[in-house]
Amino acid sequence: MTGAVYIVGLGPGHPAQLTPEAAEALAAAEVLLGYSSYLARVPERAGQLREASDNGEELARAAAALEGAVAGQRVAMVSGGDPGVFAMASAVCEAIERGPERWRQVDLHILPGVTAMLAVAARVGAPLGHDFCAINLSDNLKPWTLVEKRLAAAAGAGFVLALYNPVSRARPWQLPAALDLLRRHLPDTTPVVFGRAVGRADERVIITALDEADAGFADMATCVLIGSAETRIVKRPGREPLVYTPRNARPSA
Repeated sequence: MTGAVYIVGLGPGHPAQLTPEAAEALAAAEVLLGYSSYLARVPERAGQLREASDNGEELARAAAALEGAVAGQRVAMVSGGDPGVFAMASAVCEAIERGPERWRQVDLHILPGVTAMLAVAARVGAPLGHDFCAINLSDNLKPWTLVEKRLAAAAGAGFVLALYNPVSRARPWQLPAALDLLRRHLPDTTPVVFGRAVGRADERVIITALDEADAGFADMATCVLIGSAETRIVKRPGREPLVYTPRNARPSA
C-alpha cells in the first residue's frame, strides 16, 4: 500500500492566510514533518505523529516523508510561506531524483502558500507591481560571489528585489555587504522595506530609503524588499505610506 506526501505551505503565519486546501491536508495527515518552528504553528490533533527537525536536515526530512508514504502513511511536510520558494518542495524533488525507484511512485502533492515577499508587499502597497526577482542571501548552498553577481545583475536590469534569509547569527555580514553593493547600482532614495513576521503578533515593518537602510532592522524572520529606480513612496497624512512600482516602469538607460 502506498500513502501520500503533501508538501504544505503554511503562509507567513497568520491563520487567515493558510489556504483551505492546506488546512484540509494538515487535518487529514497521519504524520506531520517539518522544522520545529513551523510545526509549532500547526494546532495539535489527537492521533497525529509530529516529527520536528532542524535546519540543514532537509534531505533527511524528505527521505523520512517519502519512506512514510511508501509504508502507507498520509504524510504532511510543512514549510513556512510557499513550499516551492527556498523551501521543502525542492528538497523532496531532489530526494526523489537521487533516491530509490520506490520514491518515484509516491503520490506527491505540493500545496502552495502565501510567500513572504507577497505578504510584505501587500502590507505596504504594491512594490512588486512591475518586474521583480527573489534572491536567497544565504551562501550555504552557493558561493557568495554568485550572490553578488546576481544582486548586481538584477539591480542593474531594473528588477525590484526580494531578499530572503537576509541575516543569521552565523551570517551577520552578508546583508550589510548586499546593501553596500546595491548602493553602487541604485539611487540613494530607492525605497527599502523590512518586513518581519508579517501577519503575526510580533510583526514589524520599516519603510526607509537605501541610503538609510540598516541591516540591524532584519533577522531571519525578515524579508527585505529593495525597490527599483522607479519604485515610489506615496505619503498619506494620518496614514501609513504606500510603496509601489508603476506597471509601466521604464528604467533609465
